Amino acid sequence: MSWHWITNLANYCKVFVITEGEYQDKIEKALEELPQRENIHFYFNPVSEKVRKICWKQGDWRFYYYYNLWQKGTYRLALEIMKEQSIDVVHHLNMIGFREPGYLWKITSVPYVWGPIGGMENIPISYLQGEGIKLKMIVLLKTVINNYQARYSTRVRKALKRADALIAAVKGVKDKVEKVHNKQITLINETGCYPGETLSNPNMRQSKMFNIIWVGKFDFRKQLGVALHSIANVKNLEGLNFHIVGSGSKQEVSYYQNMAKELGLRNVCRWHGIIPNDKVQELMRSSDLLFFSSIMEGTPHVVLEAIGNNLPVLCLNACGQSATINGAVGIKVEVTSTKQSVIDFTEKLLYLNSNRALLNQMSKACSQRQIELSWDSKVKEMVNIYQKILHDKLS
Repeated sequence: MSWHWITNLANYCKVFVITEGEYQDKIEKALEELPQRENIHFYFNPVSEKVRKICWKQGDWRFYYYYNLWQKGTYRLALEIMKEQSIDVVHHLNMIGFREPGYLWKITSVPYVWGPIGGMENIPISYLQGEGIKLKMIVLLKTVINNYQARYSTRVRKALKRADALIAAVKGVKDKVEKVHNKQITLINETGCYPGETLSNPNMRQSKMFNIIWVGKFDFRKQLGVALHSIANVKNLEGLNFHIVGSGSKQEVSYYQNMAKELGLRNVCRWHGIIPNDKVQELMRSSDLLFFSSIMEGTPHVVLEAIGNNLPVLCLNACGQSATINGAVGIKVEVTSTKQSVIDFTEKLLYLNSNRALLNQMSKACSQRQIELSWDSKVKEMVNIYQKILHDKLS
């Protein structure tokens, strides 16, 4: 995410980037190929291998301790850079999680921007139907902690108050910041795409096959169970294939594969596991629909990839996909409950299967949506924000 923001911002700005050092060699090599490389200057603030392993392990709360230390060092490095370089704006770009706003907000000599910001939304409790008591307790505890931190965290409040401009990654964050903190915040999803980068097979939807692809980790947030139950309700459709890309723990893989067998989907499901990204793109180009059942995301890049591959999307009207998918390129169903979502998704799957002309129309409309969601469009909007706050400071 950050790489695309940085390299596209460099088409309009001179960018001084502080980042961790794990990929320093790859970054420096990639910079050599960029025409805008003269506008990008990297400063590395590396951590130990031990800390890197902790930070890569999602769900390990020690991450925040070490990330906080890293942000303190980043703040000190930013001050050193500003002694040598003429900086107009400081921008805390990534990570998007609201819990760790860093310390750049303490710099008061120039305007401060924070965002895109994510993570303030909660998992809908109504999707815990049939889940074990342990998962229910974890989700409820996270909800309580999330709400408290979003409202009362000292550094979050200070960063929000200090910011000259705030960017929300998803509508839920925009709504909460404006309601709870009474601060204006602009909605710009954190991921984008490159128009015309890929092309789908124009003849693929003229066949009798109905190829549906699902991509994600096998965890509760992604709601693969909802997708499988929905597919089970339409399993007798002619030519139906449900391609499942991704994986999880051995327990999670066994759980969902057993669920598919019990639902009679042995001849419908195609379990691809974890495959290279270019293979995922190939599957998208040979599919008719991306079925995205997740209930908790930022802005899922897989949805942007689908649009980039001219692939219509069926998803919940939630998180970042709610702003990404419109009626021209897909169908959204409302967030309700596990049982109701299966009913709603089933209805839409039957509808789309019998309306192949609509799928073709949605596929063609993806080209225009790619332009609207392009990195260049998002970056231009960000640059306009920079220019506005600089103008306001001078006036």
